[in-house]
Amino acid sequence: MLVWLIEIVHFNFKVRRTLGVKKDRPAYVAQCEQCAKAMINRNLIRIRVVQIIYSWYQNRNKNLREAEKELMFGLQKSYDLYYYMLLLMVELTRVHEFRIETKRNKFLPTEEDLNPNLNLIQNKFIHQLKENRQFRKQLNERPMSWEEHETFVRNLLDKVLESDIYLEYAQIDSPTYDEDKEFWRKTFRSFIYVNEELDNLLEDECIYWNDDVEIVQSFVLKSIRQFSEENGAEQPLLPMFRDDEDKQYSLKLLHDTILNEKKYRTLIEKHTEKWDFDRIAFMDMVIMQVALSEIFTFESIPTSVSLNEYIEIAKGYSTPKSGTFINGVLDAIVQESIEKNQIFKH
Repeated sequence: MLVWLIEIVHFNFKVRRTLGVKKDRPAYVAQCEQCAKAMINRNLIRIRVVQIIYSWYQNRNKNLREAEKELMFGLQKSYDLYYYMLLLMVELTRVHEFRIETKRNKFLPTEEDLNPNLNLIQNKFIHQLKENRQFRKQLNERPMSWEEHETFVRNLLDKVLESDIYLEYAQIDSPTYDEDKEFWRKTFRSFIYVNEELDNLLEDECIYWNDDVEIVQSFVLKSIRQFSEENGAEQPLLPMFRDDEDKQYSLKLLHDTILNEKKYRTLIEKHTEKWDFDRIAFMDMVIMQVALSEIFTFESIPTSVSLNEYIEIAKGYSTPKSGTFINGVLDAIVQESIEKNQIFKH
């Protein structure tokens, strides 16, 4: 597995940093959030498969079973990140409560130490999250902690407590559930979402989180908005997959991309005859190969959807001109295949 990990690191750093490419994250994240019925949706699956296929060609010891394991492991780590972000809100509350108790018990406490504002530690939304059945079950089965990042958590808490968001919240007498929830929605969006220091910390902790952070955080924001006081501990959180069909989609896409390599490479080469085939960006080749696998294999996915999704991936993960190039090549292949009755969908 270590070889695969090294190759995925190579993917992330070579493509996103050496080429200096930045994904159009706001548009992509908004798209993911709108269709989010599960944490691992098909947008994330497509990216993961592209990563694994990229690594497949960099790896001398090709093993399909290992590629499957790596794909599932990476998707599981993405789901873990969803819970890690939820846990961060709980941890910030715990640290704040510890500070309050420490000040209360010091030798000469001040009036403020003895009578602190308790809105944050009595926040009804956080208490509901802590007691959430699905949340507790996940943490029991896959333990995780912010203990190793205590300094980051303390510094983040300081920023939150100094903010206008908190100062306004602290002025509310006996906040309602909705006010408690809105405080955390604003806090998460302002101090956790797109936090460069947090991004770097997560990237160092798990290489699978390099490209997932902002997408996962958008799903956390969606989950916060969906919380309802009436649901109590039974409040639904996002499942890993929407259903077994999405899990099978990920494996089938991986298998077909690898096993039908010759077919897809031949089509690509035919429609890039005016180009120096050896000079086409390797990432472009990988993206087109995975895209063709989806187009030819999954009859239920409209061709236009597949084209749009992989063009967006190309814009974020390959060269600045890759989106236009890939669009032209894939469109030509699709039109020819329709004319030859090799594709029966639109």
